[in-house]
Amino acid sequence: MARPRKFDEERAVDAALEAFWTAGYEATSTQDLCDATGLGRSSIYNTFKSKHDLFRRALHSYMERRTGELVELMQGGLPTREKIRVLLERVIAEESEHEEDGRGCLVVNAAVELAARDAEVASELARDYRHRLDALASAFERGRCQGDIDSAKDPAALAHFVIATIGGLRVSARAGADRAVLEGVARTALAAI
Repeated sequence: MARPRKFDEERAVDAALEAFWTAGYEATSTQDLCDATGLGRSSIYNTFKSKHDLFRRALHSYMERRTGELVELMQGGLPTREKIRVLLERVIAEESEHEEDGRGCLVVNAAVELAARDAEVASELARDYRHRLDALASAFERGRCQGDIDSAKDPAALAHFVIATIGGLRVSARAGADRAVLEGVARTALAAI
């Protein structure tokens, strides 16, 4: 008979998320995961099967939270341009907050580190991208109907543009761009919308 688990799996996933987010997938060892979660190797492997599976759970949890925040903002009552301004301001604030630790965004980090060589992670990232794209495109379509967005603008193209801008802001911040530079990029993006 199997022994019952004596730990909270979600708390362990959250702790592992922090470890992966801080160091990246490859640089996070099993020992790092044990230290972060407070679990022994056997508990990690019995529960999560592998480092890769634990990473995928952590990434999924991160994407669910972050994309949920984006969807909530896009479905809110603000005018579309204001929604995008708020979104870009959040990104800049997050990047400024994490300037010292250099963590950036776990989705961007995973895309850069793993997507080209890990089909499972690439598939999850693509699914999350589509979810964000749909939320943004719907907001732009509503904005067109309400006259907030030029009716000649393509909602899907604008949604891709915003996602690319956010990724660019995050990578630029990791490369040393300061807050003033990021704010300039955001202003330029808003002018293009």
